[in-house]
Amino acid sequence: MSKTVAAPRASRPSADGVRPVRRTTPGMRVFQVVNAVVLTGFALICVLPFLNVLGSSLATPGELATRPFVLIPRELTLDAYRYILSTSTIFRAMGVSVFVTVAGTFVSLLITSLMAYALSKRYLRGRRVINFLVVFTMLFSGGMIPTFIVVNSLGLIDSLWSLILPVAVNAFNFVIMRSFFQGIPDSLEEAARIDGCSDLGVFWRIVLPLSLASIATIGLFYAVYYWNTYQNAILYINDSSKWPIQVLLRQIVIVASGVNADANSVDVVPPAQSVKMAVIFVATLPMLIVYPFIQRFFVKGALIGSVKG
Repeated sequence: MSKTVAAPRASRPSADGVRPVRRTTPGMRVFQVVNAVVLTGFALICVLPFLNVLGSSLATPGELATRPFVLIPRELTLDAYRYILSTSTIFRAMGVSVFVTVAGTFVSLLITSLMAYALSKRYLRGRRVINFLVVFTMLFSGGMIPTFIVVNSLGLIDSLWSLILPVAVNAFNFVIMRSFFQGIPDSLEEAARIDGCSDLGVFWRIVLPLSLASIATIGLFYAVYYWNTYQNAILYINDSSKWPIQVLLRQIVIVASGVNADANSVDVVPPAQSVKMAVIFVATLPMLIVYPFIQRFFVKGALIGSVKG
């Protein structure tokens, strides 16, 4: 006579409706400890270089000469920051970078979201061909010289729009956003159309509110790219008054290295190493300030957009 084996019982709530607390086994405790140690070590690996940059920018020349790795300087000095902030030019360059970042991010998000929404619809004619052409640019591009010829023929040389329009759409960001839009149920859009919404109305009232995580993530990608604009500025901007912060800081580092160092009216010319560290900190600080406000959207938007569709 065969015996029936009873299936394991699922944990049921108690009479007061509260589920019993699951007991922590020794193996789980070991895993949690190891996990905390590994993640803490990884976080320190990421944070220590930045602390080294900040500490070196505040250290004295003598300390930098004797200590190759500085976290907390023995004596604080602001000579490097006085040096790079001694002229209004850096504030003008900062304004240029802010304009390029804000305007470029807005233009890129607008074009990318509209394009991704349209190409996420399976009934769109020519959808596969257009998608192929966009993805093709991830592997092959026209090159520096053809791009310069196009920018020059459009009259964008020495215009800040030359830093925005040629790179307004990134193929990788487009693919992520298109995949996110494909994961939105069609029933929501059909219901909106029954209520009288047009295609733009559906996009504005239904799709965008559901896509804030993806849009914030892609916006961060675009903002970081525009803020770090360097090569395009060297190619297309000849007027030094229109240089973004990255190009100007490069010139400051060159001068601090000894070339025409007397041209700047500063009381003390600090060593090149200190200036380089201060330059890195100044150029990185704005992105560090912005990131915490959209960090909660970052993981969710990148994960959902990359696995759906």
